[in-house]
Order: sequence, then structure tokens, then C-alpha cells
Amino acid sequence: MQSIELARALLRRKELQEKVDLLRHIKDDQLHETVMQRRQINETVDDIAAKVPKVSINEVTRAFDFHARQLREIDAAIQRANWETMIVVPDEALADFVSEE
Repeated sequence: MQSIELARALLRRKELQEKVDLLRHIKDDQLHETVMQRRQINETVDDIAAKVPKVSINEVTRAFDFHARQLREIDAAIQRANWETMIVVPDEALADFVSEE
């Protein structure tokens, strides 16, 4: 555990949220690329296309899980700070409006 400034935690939260959002929207066709295509040359040779993985789905899942877990940890710490931190405000800031009529 380490202590960091709330501002730094908020920046880290934003960074983690962007990574989680990016990983969540990866589509299967983005994980593979076509590296070989072959069109029909004659009646005995057919069109051949091969796809190879750019990255494994397991690696994407592990990265997503890691960043999502870190995001939850940062969110929990920020929420805890929201409930435990006391600030000083003028009395008028908490008063209800009273009509002068």
C-alpha cells in the first residue's frame, strides 16, 4: 500500500477507465489478420485464406481483468476519501433559500 494524492488517484482512475473501455470493445476480427490469400488458379486449386492471431484472446482477457481490478481498487479508495474527507464551507453554502417577501 502507498499513499498518493487524491488528484493523482483521479488521473489514474481516468487512465484505467480508458484502458478498460478499449479492451472491452476489441472485436474478434481485430485479434486476427489475414496473411495469405490464394485465388483459384485452375479447377483443382481453390481460394485459400489464412488468419493468424495478432494476440491471443487469453492475453486480452488477462489485460482486461488486470485493469478492471485496478480500476475497482482506485474507485474504492476515492469513494472512501469522499466519505472521510471533511472540508470547510461558508454557512451560507448549506443554508436553504429564504424569500424576502
